[in-house]
Amino acid sequence: MSESEPWARFRDQMPVTNHWSYLDHAAVAPLPKPSRDQLRDWCDDFAENGDANWLDWFRQLQSVRANIARMISASESEIAFIPNTTAGINIVADGYPWKSGDNVVTFAGEFPSNSLPWLQQQDRGVEVRRVESPDGRVDLNRISDACDDRTRLVAISWVGYASGWRIDVDAVCDLAHRRGALVMLDAIQGLGVFPLNVRNTPVDFLAADGHKWMLGPEGAGVFYARAEHLNLLRPIGVGWNSAKSPFDFGKETFELKETADRYEGGTLNSGGFLALGRSIDLLQQFGAGSDVSAVGERVIAIADYAVEKLLAADCHILSPRDAKHKSGIVTFAVVDENPETIRSQCRAAGVIVSSRGGGVRISPHAYNNEADIDRLVDVICT
Repeated sequence: MSESEPWARFRDQMPVTNHWSYLDHAAVAPLPKPSRDQLRDWCDDFAENGDANWLDWFRQLQSVRANIARMISASESEIAFIPNTTAGINIVADGYPWKSGDNVVTFAGEFPSNSLPWLQQQDRGVEVRRVESPDGRVDLNRISDACDDRTRLVAISWVGYASGWRIDVDAVCDLAHRRGALVMLDAIQGLGVFPLNVRNTPVDFLAADGHKWMLGPEGAGVFYARAEHLNLLRPIGVGWNSAKSPFDFGKETFELKETADRYEGGTLNSGGFLALGRSIDLLQQFGAGSDVSAVGERVIAIADYAVEKLLAADCHILSPRDAKHKSGIVTFAVVDENPETIRSQCRAAGVIVSSRGGGVRISPHAYNNEADIDRLVDVICT
């Protein structure tokens, strides 16, 4: 693996590299220059002009929506802006027409945002079936065994936040649909890096905040609902922006938009979404969103290099690294060392990592290079 010219150009767009070896994109990503500049420009405009240019922001937001739709081969009408992944999952969990005795199949060890919304449905008579995934490995046979004729949804993360296991989304959709269930995909640890075409991979619902692998700011995320399910979910948190005529404030009839943005409710975080749009533009310049993502391949190559170096430093790799299922997330343990201690030592040496899944978690992006990994390993070997 080498840092070829395109990736060096990508790195030049990331100011964080001037200060840190930043290996924590599965937590919160730093902003690229174009996104930072967009956010600054929006703040300046807002401070100097108030809402005088609000309609310009609104039009730009529709361009961002269109670009997000293209990234996953969806229709613009199937995309809603959301503040975070949690909000998107709750659109489905609270809006689904549950009946007592229905069940949802998910995994033990899911991030709380993809477990608590389902557990909350228990007071509506919904059973939550949590499938074990030993060592972070997802066994589709276990999912199949947990499903029956009362399974309404399979709710699963594209990439495990602690293990880094990347599921075969096509296989999950096929399994669930054969069982008559729908698929809710928590895509936050994959979207922006790995390709997804919802026309070929029939995910029913998807939610992802932009502040991880999409390199956007916090508070700006994406919700996808397949068009045929639009009227299945009871909209939660409806407001003026849910209405078919959103700018007719005097109209008091209950007529909602016939598009996914009915779920947006009220005023959006315009600055955040405009900055997210710039981040997605940048990722697409380097091959994100295509059927074979150059960004995803680069991320895995960097992670593989890290695994090689960590093994040479006598670390224990906790993340499964099966060829079809590996991702940019690698969790490892250092013998006789507390993960939090390692995390603190890394920070003091200018390396940003997390402590997750019983070990130290790294999550490099495509702009990271060998020097970033070597800096990490130097801390461990000191």
